[in-house]
Amino acid sequence: MKQGLTAAEILALPAMVDLVTAGRALRIGRTKSYELARAEAFPCRVLRVGDSYLVPTSGILTVLGLDPNGFENDPTR
Repeated sequence: MKQGLTAAEILALPAMVDLVTAGRALRIGRTKSYELARAEAFPCRVLRVGDSYLVPTSGILTVLGLDPNGFENDPTR
């Protein structure tokens, strides 16, 4: 399994990411991410677009308590 993403990597994500990337950011494995998405229980909003699942990065930031505007200025992170 791949490592989870760092806070800096998460803040650098585009506006929308695939479900596997969102899972990595939240330290949820691929299989569990898909299970949660199918059950509508993923920790943040998931959009179904055709055969794909997309997750707004803003939801990931909210779940993790990351502020996209203040991270660089916070020496404790």
